[in-house]
Amino acid sequence: MKVVDASAICAVLFAEEEARSIKERVAGSAMVAPTLLSYEVANACWKKLRRHPELRPDVLAAYTLFARLGIRQLRINLGAVVLLAEATRLSVYDAAYVWLARALGVELVSLDRRVLRAAADG
Repeated sequence: MKVVDASAICAVLFAEEEARSIKERVAGSAMVAPTLLSYEVANACWKKLRRHPELRPDVLAAYTLFARLGIRQLRINLGAVVLLAEATRLSVYDAAYVWLARALGVELVSLDRRVLRAAADG
C-alpha cells in the first residue's frame, strides 16, 4: 500500500514527464489518499482546461481515467493534520498526505520535495 498525492496522480493522468517514474513506484501496490484527492485532481483538470483550451478533449478524457485508478480515499484526523501542518510549515492539504502516510506506516508518493522531506522526517 502507498499513499499517493495529487501531484503524482496528475502526472500520470495528464501524461506529464514524471508519469513513468510514478507508475513504476506504485506498480503492484494498492493506492490510498485522503478524501481531498478528488478535489485536488478536479482542480488540476480545471486549471489545465483554462490554460490549454485547445487540449480540452484530451484533458477531459484523461480526467475520466481518475475513477478507474482504484484509489481508496480515507478520512483523516483533521485536528492532527492542522498540528502537523503547523510543525512542518506545509499547507493543511499537503500535511494531510504526510499524516496519512505516517498513520499507515507506508510510503508517500509525491513529486513535491517539501512534502517528501516532511514524510521522511516522521
